[in-house]
Amino acid sequence: MRKLVLLAHTSLDGFVAGAQGELDDFDASEENLQFVCSLTEKADSALFGRTSYELLNNYWPSAKDLSNASKGMVAYSAWYNTAKKIVISRTITSKRDDTIVINDNVPSEVLKIKNLPGKDILIFGSPAVSQLLMQHNLIDSYWIFVNPVIFGRGVPLFTEMSNKIKLKLESTKHFANGEFGLNYSLIN
Repeated sequence: MRKLVLLAHTSLDGFVAGAQGELDDFDASEENLQFVCSLTEKADSALFGRTSYELLNNYWPSAKDLSNASKGMVAYSAWYNTAKKIVISRTITSKRDDTIVINDNVPSEVLKIKNLPGKDILIFGSPAVSQLLMQHNLIDSYWIFVNPVIFGRGVPLFTEMSNKIKLKLESTKHFANGEFGLNYSLIN
């Protein structure tokens, strides 16, 4: 079975975005982007909620062509363009060549995709989708990138859940910008 791996940037107090959905307080670095590229080597698919999909899809397909594109930007853009996209959305209904759109029965449809042959599936952002998949124990691994900023309020990564999820710390990564990457796996 393929692994579903969540990659999420959070503030120290657990928010993935500010109160208005802003992401500008996360100091993204080339070091972090190249690290994420090392994770994409084990994956062939990306899963998103509609908002995250639209945000990433408006930038990454052509980011490699920018005059100031870094090595990490070129590598991630190239991976993004070949990856199968899986979008959880009630509002996107049109079928796209490189995109699977799931409108209903999200947990069972994601489980079907996990059972297909292939590499890992990476979840980028998408806190509401991530929370739903957590409640159904469908996320196998978590990469939580904790940034040195406290929002005080915003969009939380974790919310109230009916089930407890036990995790094992697998590895950590410290970045020069003060960010820490924490990798946890699900304990069955």
